[in-house]
Amino acid sequence: MRWLGIVFLALLWALPARAEIKIQEVTSPGGIKAWLVEEPSIPFTALEIRFKGGASLDLPGKRGAVNLMTGLLEEGTGAMDARGFAEAVEGLAASFDYDAYDDSVAISARFLTENRDAAVDLLRASLVAPSFEQSAIDRVRGQVLSSIRSDETDPNAMAGRRFDEIAFGDHPYASSLNGTVESVTALTRQDMLDAHAGALARDRVYVGAAGDISAEQLGLLLDRLLGDLPATGLPMPANVDVKMPGGTVVVPFDTPQSVAMFGHEGIDRHDPDFIPAYVLNTILGGGGFEARLMTEVREKRGLTYGVYSYLIPKDHAALYIGQVASANDRVAEAMAVIRDEWTKMARDGVTEAELTQAKTYLTGSYALRFDGNSAIADILVGMQLDDLTPDYVVHRNDMVNAVTEEDIRRVAARILKPEALTFVVVGKPEGVQTQ
Repeated sequence: MRWLGIVFLALLWALPARAEIKIQEVTSPGGIKAWLVEEPSIPFTALEIRFKGGASLDLPGKRGAVNLMTGLLEEGTGAMDARGFAEAVEGLAASFDYDAYDDSVAISARFLTENRDAAVDLLRASLVAPSFEQSAIDRVRGQVLSSIRSDETDPNAMAGRRFDEIAFGDHPYASSLNGTVESVTALTRQDMLDAHAGALARDRVYVGAAGDISAEQLGLLLDRLLGDLPATGLPMPANVDVKMPGGTVVVPFDTPQSVAMFGHEGIDRHDPDFIPAYVLNTILGGGGFEARLMTEVREKRGLTYGVYSYLIPKDHAALYIGQVASANDRVAEAMAVIRDEWTKMARDGVTEAELTQAKTYLTGSYALRFDGNSAIADILVGMQLDDLTPDYVVHRNDMVNAVTEEDIRRVAARILKPEALTFVVVGKPEGVQTQ
């Protein structure tokens, strides 16, 4: 019966998007803030917790510490080892996920209302008092090292790593959050304790919740779950000024298909022009098969299976990047087409038809993002991290619809920099050299 209940609950998680999202701002008795969308009709709650800072808080010489520490949070607490912890979570029909990113440590939890107290106690133990047993450290370290070694021969990872080195210099963003073989091998249990105290602190926590829980219940839950964490963590790193040189960097690698990452400085999420820039990118490279890059590079010329561009506003820097893969003897042509489209957009903007199509796509797909408690909780915490207000969900489509051709032309001229467009190509590209 429990298994049938879990299957039924999984179906409920996938319910269609709600017509309205009512966001409550909650402050716990202890002062921890959260956003909540209450939905008592489903006996289930989704909780998304973000600790701002993430892997960028790694101390000098300790690259990979926050990532390894995060991977150890589910490896046992108190007298409970990793297997016992996993069995306890499964026995409650709960789900916990722990992930490290450049700018945050992310904790996701899903639990039934009937098991809420027990699930929160278990999650609390993993966050406040992880064991960091040496055997677990060695086991998870081995998994991380395997991933690092795999990335050393993965063209996509190689291109990303070299691009980041060029873009970010000596900032933590310039290196993989996994660390290196040398740095991860040298990490100790004390390093895990230091990373835990520095990254998981109350002064940087953001929470989104959705489901069968009231504001009062959530407030008490937050204090119980997070109240014993350190009050303050490590200071945030400085911002980095992205200065891409333009041109091309080739990383030789024996493969029949070259991978190219391209881009330059982007636009900050807080910039008043971010929404027009987002619409612009949908037209240029972010709108799937309808985007210009996909049309010109794939549909018209058959140079690739896919080419995409992205706005990436990190906490301490912003990038506008894209990626394409093509046969070694055709990648030069693909790169030339991308440069040409980048230049055309910067010079001419977009057509009325393109803008109308992008608006229809963006406004129509927005409501589909709110497709269950888990997705809603994730959106709530993301909005807080971006310093948005709760009424953003009400006005977001209006902001998209308000974008004009002139807005796109102005923003395109501002943020698209053909002269700074830098390609990092991994492979054996014919007719392409570092320059």
